[in-house]
Amino acid sequence: MGISPDKPAAQKKFAENNYLNFPLLSDPDHKVAESYGVWGEKMMYGKSVQGIIRSSFLIDEKGRVIGAWYKIKPEATVPEALKVLEA
Repeated sequence: MGISPDKPAAQKKFAENNYLNFPLLSDPDHKVAESYGVWGEKMMYGKSVQGIIRSSFLIDEKGRVIGAWYKIKPEATVPEALKVLEA
């Protein structure tokens, strides 16, 4: 699943435009992002802003984080997760 501070309507449009086949959850007050340490200062178009720091977490069936990647590029997400699952 994906999570962002975007409103559900914007997430729906994003999912449709990008043909996503997984749910997107809305975190408008960024409490979840803060709890995972992914809400903070980042550079965007040369300016320092507060926002989501792109990251990915692999969570097992018991709710344990078994992999975490910060500042990961989208195309690296699946290969990195597979490395953990194959180990």
